[in-house]
Amino acid sequence: MLKHRRTLLLQGPMGPFFAKLAAYLGAHGQEVRKINFNGGDEFFFRGPNAYSFQSQQAGWGNWLQQFILQHKITCVVLFGQHRLVHQPVAAIAKQLGLQVFVFEEGYVRPDYVTLEIGGVNGQSSLPRDRAFYDAFADEDATATAAPTPVHAKFLYMAAYAIAYRLAMMALRWRYRNAVYHRPLGAWAEATRWVRGSVRKALSRSGDHAILRQLIAPTRSGRWFLMPLQVHNDSQLLSHSNYPNMEAAIDEVMTSFASYADSDHWLVIKHHPMDRAYRDFDSHIKMRAGILGITGRVHYVHDLQLPVLLRHTRGMVTVNSTAGIQALHFQTPVLMLGDSVYAVEGLVRNGLLAEFWRNPGCVDMKLYRRFRSHLIRHTQLNASFCGGAPALGGPADLDPDAQRSTSHHLNIWFALFLRELYARANNTVFGYVWIVAEGRCTWRCCSWYSGFMDTPCPAGCPLLPSPCWASLVIVYFVKWSRE
Repeated sequence: MLKHRRTLLLQGPMGPFFAKLAAYLGAHGQEVRKINFNGGDEFFFRGPNAYSFQSQQAGWGNWLQQFILQHKITCVVLFGQHRLVHQPVAAIAKQLGLQVFVFEEGYVRPDYVTLEIGGVNGQSSLPRDRAFYDAFADEDATATAAPTPVHAKFLYMAAYAIAYRLAMMALRWRYRNAVYHRPLGAWAEATRWVRGSVRKALSRSGDHAILRQLIAPTRSGRWFLMPLQVHNDSQLLSHSNYPNMEAAIDEVMTSFASYADSDHWLVIKHHPMDRAYRDFDSHIKMRAGILGITGRVHYVHDLQLPVLLRHTRGMVTVNSTAGIQALHFQTPVLMLGDSVYAVEGLVRNGLLAEFWRNPGCVDMKLYRRFRSHLIRHTQLNASFCGGAPALGGPADLDPDAQRSTSHHLNIWFALFLRELYARANNTVFGYVWIVAEGRCTWRCCSWYSGFMDTPCPAGCPLLPSPCWASLVIVYFVKWSRE
C-alpha cells in the first residue's frame, strides 16, 4: 500500500481506525481521500480530504469511477468487501487497473486485523495447495515475531457504535439516501442489546453446569463442538451453500443423529456478537426432539472457546475463523464452506459422516507453516477498537484521544436530541449545553459544521470523563419562525 501515491478510502469499521490509517499514509507522503456514506462515517473522518456521497445507490458505480479518474487515484482501501457500497468496486478497479486493499477482522486474534489485496476469507489469494507450505523450511514456521498487545476493549467498540448510530440519525437530513449493510436504528439497537444482556444473564448458570460435565474426565474428548457465526456473516452467506445459520445447524444435527457414536454429544456454541440478534434455542430443541437426540445436543452461549477446545473431540464449522484457533489447540476441524485456511491436509472438507467416527488429528508442522505465512502476508498488528502499533500508534488509546472522543460524543448527543426535537415540532432550535460542575457552557444555534472544529468559548479542556457521564442537562430553547 505504501508504494501508491494517491489512496482512496471507502467505508471503514466503526471508529477512528481509517483516520489513523490516513494519518499514517499521509506521513509517508501519500495523498489520501475518503468518501463518507452517512453521518457515522463523517463523525469519524472529517476534513478537507473527506467527500460525501449523497446520491441514490444506483448511481454509485458511475460516481465512483468518475471520482477515481478525476483525482487520479492509484489504489482503493475498504472494510467489508461484501457491503452494498463496496460491491461495484472490484469490477471498477479491474477496469481501471487499480489494486483494492481489503480490511477485515483478524484471522489470528486478538492482536491482528486482516489486510489483503483483492479479497479476504473465501476470496483470499493465499495458496490452498499443501505442496506450497510443505516447501517451507522448518525455521520459516517459527520466524514470526510476537505481536505487540493492542489491548482491544469492548468499551471502545460500544462507544464507537453508539457514536456512529447517533451521528447517522443526526445527519439523516444530509444523507437521505444512505445505505448500510444492516439496520442501525439507535433505539432498536439499544433494545436488542438489552435483550442480549438478559439472555447472557439467564444462560450463565446453565452454561457453567454444562461446562462442568464437558471437562469432566468421563466426558472430556467425547463431544464435538459447532461454533456458530453471526446471522449476517458475509462469509456464511457468500462462501457457503447455506442461506442462513439454521440450515447449517439442521444439516449438522441430522448427520450427527445418523452417524455419530450414541455416547457422543454435540455442543453448539452461540456467537457472542450475535446474542442480541438471534437465539437458536427453540430451533435446536425442536430439531433435537425430531431427531431423537435431545439429551445429546447442548446449546451454550458464553463459555470460553480455549477451554472448550482443550476438551472437545473435534470442531465442525461453516467457515468461521474459530477454526484457526481450533487448529492451534490441535483440535481437528471439518469445514462446510470455503475459507482462507481450507488447505488440503490441514482441515477436513464436507464429509460429516466420516468425521463423527474418525476426526483424525492435526498436522501441526503444516499448521505452523501455514500460520507463519498467514501472519506475514495478511495480518497487521492493530485493532479496530484498540491500539494500532503497526500504524506507528500506541498499543492502547492515549488519554488525549479518549478525551477527544468523549468531547465529540457529547456534541453529537446534543445534535441527536436537537434533531429529534426539531422533527417533532418542525421549528429551528438552538440549545444550551451544560456540563457538570460548570466546566463548560456552550450556546449554539448554527449547523454542526459551524462548531464541530471550534474550541469551546469558555476555554475549558477536553472532557476527561467517559462519554455523557459528565452530561447533567441538555436544555432546548425554542425560537419561533415568525
